[in-house]
Amino acid sequence: MIGKTLKELGKALTEKKISSVELTQLHLDRIARLNPEINAFITVDAQKSLAQARAADARLAAGNAGPLTGIPIAQKDIFCAQGWLTTCGSKMLGNFVSPYDATVITKFDVAGAVNLGKTNMDEFAMGSSNETSHFGAVKNPWDVKRVPGGSSGGSAAAVASLMAPAATGTDTGGSIRQPAALCNLTGLKPTYGVVSRWGMIAFASSLDQAGPMARTAEDCGLMLNAMAGFDEKDSTSLERSAEDYLRDLEKPLAGLKIGLPKEFFGEGCDAGVMACVQDAIAEYRKLGAETVEISLPNMQHGVAAYYVIAPAEASSNLSRFDGVRYGYRAPEYGDLADMYQKSRAQGFGAEVKRRILIGTYVLSHGYYDAYYLQAQRIRRLIAQDFVDAFRHCDVIMGPTSPCTAFGLGEKSADPVQMYLSDIYTIAVNLAGLPGMSVPCGFSAGLPVGLQLIGDYFAEARLLNMAHRYQQATDWHLKSPKE
Repeated sequence: MIGKTLKELGKALTEKKISSVELTQLHLDRIARLNPEINAFITVDAQKSLAQARAADARLAAGNAGPLTGIPIAQKDIFCAQGWLTTCGSKMLGNFVSPYDATVITKFDVAGAVNLGKTNMDEFAMGSSNETSHFGAVKNPWDVKRVPGGSSGGSAAAVASLMAPAATGTDTGGSIRQPAALCNLTGLKPTYGVVSRWGMIAFASSLDQAGPMARTAEDCGLMLNAMAGFDEKDSTSLERSAEDYLRDLEKPLAGLKIGLPKEFFGEGCDAGVMACVQDAIAEYRKLGAETVEISLPNMQHGVAAYYVIAPAEASSNLSRFDGVRYGYRAPEYGDLADMYQKSRAQGFGAEVKRRILIGTYVLSHGYYDAYYLQAQRIRRLIAQDFVDAFRHCDVIMGPTSPCTAFGLGEKSADPVQMYLSDIYTIAVNLAGLPGMSVPCGFSAGLPVGLQLIGDYFAEARLLNMAHRYQQATDWHLKSPKE
């Protein structure tokens, strides 16, 4: 059963070919064998997971199971889960056991899924390589000397190495799509507000969005059906009618217009990556889609705008971690101010400190107008570029990442080079649009991802496009050799 899709596992459980306890134990055994090298999981609690599996088997026996009942799913360690260590990849929360469940965790519990464990991540989701985690870097299963991408690199590595059938991730500037591309997975970042952020530890509140990571588009749709929905506890949650994201899965692509932004196909992208993307575009033409050239002229300013807005929001969100009520507290200090200083200095890693300082600076008196306000204006222009583009096409397509997985430590000393890893993904978050990464080939033996960008609430269309492509190709079925 290792390596089967969620749909296949659901069928096997319903037909009683395997129990949830047996399926969960298979994956726990694989985690025990592979995780010491890959480092994809921070916390595994077999007792808790197997208890959920036994409850799922009871539901299956009673005949009231859903599509995900009994299926083990890994959860990114940014989601609070009651009774589970919830660290956000940081020393600051290294001893924090959550007293409540995030809405996403609750929704999977309602669906009957099994929490397989909490996956490693860049500290407070700040990073593009999963090297900033207090618990050590995650290794890419395709080449353990390379990064899996970030910040959802632990989730990506867990699914790619078949330690988990699927996993949750979060995407602030590409943190679902980029690791999905680097690890040969399908990853979906929904429209901002479609999935509740309540109980998801905040990095940048106007950008963060949770989404699914799996091997197929159909599996991502099954997960999104469970994850999505209005949540009154989240002020950024959108109040909309429930929808079935799998409804258009088999729809033909004839007549669909794909926009190819000239900014995605210029300099800066690795030749091997671009060759795979062009082959994928050719396949879409065979499937009946048309292509048109479009332009996103302000996308060139996206990285600069993002690295003003995101740190500004992070500096505010992370001010709550002060060592008083929970989390890390410095062992020695003088007065209260000294405790704050030492706890934060010792509890946060270098990248988090860098972003807090940048964010505090751009929000400070005298610099707010020059930096933060200007960045928000650029954000508005980027969103308008997408509005204009979707007048000429149904979906936008291009590379997910400008390169394949790079070496561990290769970009750590140069933050700007690291930030440029997200050059094709950031604009989607700034505009609040849905985006996907789909496996589309290999360059020098390493996976390449194709990015699909839709208009607001076009998740069903993106899943349809990804599914039809996956019916015509088999890139998504390939797994790394152990």
